Amino acid sequence: MSTLTYAAADTMAMARRKLLHIVRYPSMTLLLIGMPIIFMLLFVYVFGGTLGAGIGGSRADYLNYVVPGILVMGVAASAQGVAVSAAMDMTEGVIARFRTMAIFRPSVLASHVIGGVVQTLLISAVVIGVALLIGFRSPAGPLQWLGVIGVITMIGFALTWLCVALGLVAKTVESASNLPMPLTLLPFLGSGFVPTDSMPVGLRWFAEYQPFTPIMETLRGLLFGTPIGYSWILAIGWCLVISVGGFLWSRHLYRRDPSR
Repeated sequence: MSTLTYAAADTMAMARRKLLHIVRYPSMTLLLIGMPIIFMLLFVYVFGGTLGAGIGGSRADYLNYVVPGILVMGVAASAQGVAVSAAMDMTEGVIARFRTMAIFRPSVLASHVIGGVVQTLLISAVVIGVALLIGFRSPAGPLQWLGVIGVITMIGFALTWLCVALGLVAKTVESASNLPMPLTLLPFLGSGFVPTDSMPVGLRWFAEYQPFTPIMETLRGLLFGTPIGYSWILAIGWCLVISVGGFLWSRHLYRRDPSR
């Protein structure tokens, strides 16, 4: 067998291990699914009437507006779960054991990313399903929905690599669950829940130039045909930067002295 074949086989074996963990321990996945759904129901049914009027529409219009932000929040929540999983492997000695085995070493990290992306797509599907049940409607066609799936996969891949690094650098599982927390808050500080032009100047500047805003605007454009402009270019650019940075950081942490 060639080196590439061995690498692929080891990566798939490690990915299978990660997916089995997701299946056998569903409580984490249910928790990660529950958070974006709770926020969606809270904002739509408690604040939706007022916020919907603020964007010139109704509660139903606000539901349509907020779904892209909720999807990105779900992606960030899924990545947070990956940080916890990576920290558990690190603190329980599994990573140290893998270092002594004759396996393709990056497969350990890649398995967390594969599992995280699969979990991200699952969470996104459930969020969209619940949104449809409470009145979400999109005129998007098949190509636009494929674009939505592509964007979610892209940002899921990027944030998962970042959170693998955060899980490896954390000293405890508890700290690993806290380090990615700002990621779940960024949609609030962008265009996820209210338009950025309604914000004070300083906050509006941050909201318009932070990574999640062009991603949410790209999703909103694909779902509802609103102008995307350069948002899709910025979205791809941010995802590339986060992916490469997370990968390089994760690789460095994985290769360093196990004693830390």
